Amino acid sequence: MPVSIVDIGSNSVRLIVYDGLRRSPTALFNEKILCGLGRGIAIDGRMNDEGIARALTALTRFRAMSQRIGSTKMFAFATAAAREASNGRQFIEDAEAALGHKIKVLTGKREARFAAFGVMAGIPGAAGIVGDLGGGSLELVEIGNGRIGDGVTLPLGSLRLIDLSDGDSDKAQRLVEDAIARVGFLERLRDGHFYAVGGSWRNFARLHMAQTRYPLHVLHQYTIDAGPATAFADLLSGLGPDTLRDIHAINRNRAETLPMAALVLKCLLARSGARDIVMSAFGAREGMLFSKLSSKAKQYDPLLAACRDFARLRARSGDYAGELCRWTDSLFGARPRLRESAAEQRLRHASCYLADIGWRAHPDYRGEQSMTIISQGSFAGIDHPGRVFLALSVFYRYEGAWSENTNHDFNELVDDDTTYRARIIATAQRLAFVLSGAMPGVLAQIELKIGPRNLILHLPKKYADLYGERVYRRLCDLAELIGKNPLITN
Repeated sequence: MPVSIVDIGSNSVRLIVYDGLRRSPTALFNEKILCGLGRGIAIDGRMNDEGIARALTALTRFRAMSQRIGSTKMFAFATAAAREASNGRQFIEDAEAALGHKIKVLTGKREARFAAFGVMAGIPGAAGIVGDLGGGSLELVEIGNGRIGDGVTLPLGSLRLIDLSDGDSDKAQRLVEDAIARVGFLERLRDGHFYAVGGSWRNFARLHMAQTRYPLHVLHQYTIDAGPATAFADLLSGLGPDTLRDIHAINRNRAETLPMAALVLKCLLARSGARDIVMSAFGAREGMLFSKLSSKAKQYDPLLAACRDFARLRARSGDYAGELCRWTDSLFGARPRLRESAAEQRLRHASCYLADIGWRAHPDYRGEQSMTIISQGSFAGIDHPGRVFLALSVFYRYEGAWSENTNHDFNELVDDDTTYRARIIATAQRLAFVLSGAMPGVLAQIELKIGPRNLILHLPKKYADLYGERVYRRLCDLAELIGKNPLITN
């Protein structure tokens, strides 16, 4: 059942309604209003009246929308502005009346913990330091081995820095450097990953994508090496908001805070010696949901969970996808060329779950449409090369292993070995589909194995009538790819 999250930050107020409290939820509704509640707090200690009025109007609407969508649960929280402002308590009372729900004012430590949970939910195995930059504060927290380590909250939010420095970047840099110099665990990050969370840093990444003409416009797990990231941050930190507002690649409303966000990032990279920055679309909101899951549910793989959902919603049979995973298992481990790591097996299984999602499209567009859906899908737990691998494997499943019809530049994100592997998996899937008609109950009775010289398809007598020219042709295609002779036995 739908679940609502309301996040009242120092810069933005947001409602997201997810389709359920589960490992890989999908957003049914997502709306953000940039209210600037934290503007001026560093000067007079109060949230500004204009921001409060806008926030209360937004919360009234969020209440109505959440009810309209049929949300059964709501989790609402407020961060730095509400916990620090002298009029914060009154604002929360008014906000709860507008929203019709209790609002939890998070401590800095709790906010950092939710941000860490969010990164861990979206990037399983993440290890390094999470930085969550808002309008009023910056949360830094260590993560690794599935655990949350040391954390700290610093008064370095973008809006706060603008107020404290009066827009002077040199003064702001001194403030940032003085604050982060006291964070001892930053030094432990050297050559590690810095996970960036927050709207201003997402716009930083979006602008970097545009400048470098990066071919895959997905922010989650977009990675920039420290050297280029530092140079780009240095450039942006010296630009004025008026210049940035004219750039179409970013949200115009973020133009004011982006230079300060870039400055903070530049200082963090210099201080920590991080290897790179990894963008996370998952933050405190997703972290709060993740924290509500059972211990068992937290262990589920978010990528495979999402791919199973796709199979149930878009494939002809969700049960068939699981059979396809098991059937293709027999191809791997037989010789060095086909051995796979646990990570490669995971991606192969994800590909099998997605292999039939384009069947309703026009035959001439099934491959291209599936490639677009997968490469741009809201999957978690997968980096950009992994996305491209999945997209290519399903494209080849529809178009054939040697098709050159794809016109996507993001092919450059994977190497030849990865493309070759996508062709093998796709060709095995093509054979499976002509044998089974995408219906469960058949593949488990048909054996596919690799011998010293032959690729052997064993068709039991009761399934002998499934043999045909197309089956043999698909078997030949697969045998050729792996350097074997095709053989069919009964």
